[in-house]
Amino acid sequence: MAFRISLGRYVPADSPIHRLDPRAKIVCGVALMVSVFFIQTPVQLAFGWACALALVLASRVPAGKVLESIRPVIAVLMVLSLFNLLLVTSGDTLVSFGPLRITTDGLWAAVNYSLRLVVAVIAANLILLTTTPTQLTDAFDALLAPLSRIGLPGHEIAMVFSLMLRFIPTIADEASAIVDAQTARGGALAEGSPIRRVRAVVPVIVALLASSLRHANGLSRALDARCYEGGAARGHWHPLQMHPSDWLALAVTAAYVVVLISLG
Repeated sequence: MAFRISLGRYVPADSPIHRLDPRAKIVCGVALMVSVFFIQTPVQLAFGWACALALVLASRVPAGKVLESIRPVIAVLMVLSLFNLLLVTSGDTLVSFGPLRITTDGLWAAVNYSLRLVVAVIAANLILLTTTPTQLTDAFDALLAPLSRIGLPGHEIAMVFSLMLRFIPTIADEASAIVDAQTARGGALAEGSPIRRVRAVVPVIVALLASSLRHANGLSRALDARCYEGGAARGHWHPLQMHPSDWLALAVTAAYVVVLISLG
């Protein structure tokens, strides 16, 4: 059993999106993710999907990598779509099965809510797939720096977020190794009754928690050995600089949001 999680795994390529300043990518990505909640019509949905596919092509990230990164989310969205399809009863009835009815509004809710969230997931994953963890750390540190002026730990928040992204693939790989070890010992998760499968998950969770605590302890020792001190002023080996292409990306994103809203 393998946990294929591409979150936090950088895919190197020579593309316009890779060359953007990480701060610009984060701002544009957040704007794209927020804008999907304005999608209410088929025209807006088609426009959003066209822009998402254009971004995938511009990033030069293999389509298989993008699909692999959003596959777990698609499974969850399919379940949510089923609930929308069966629970939304307004509109004209298309098909009825006893007390259950599939209506026009329910069908549109099932399609719209799931597909527009896929656009947001693609935008978020493109940021992670085209930006190294170091660049993400520097970008979050720069974007959250104003919080330090009002007494909030902006640098520490950015560091915690970057560490979370860094250790997600590590924890996923260890979870896969633990599941394989349990399977070799006869504790397969995909066999037996549902109760037995639930019980088989407990040793995996315990071992994964122990492994996570070991990583946290090692990280704290490494920070202590390097004399890390929260809130201390720090420089950067490669200072972030906005270029004309970054400002152009921000302008194009703003134009996209305006056009998307106007189409509604």
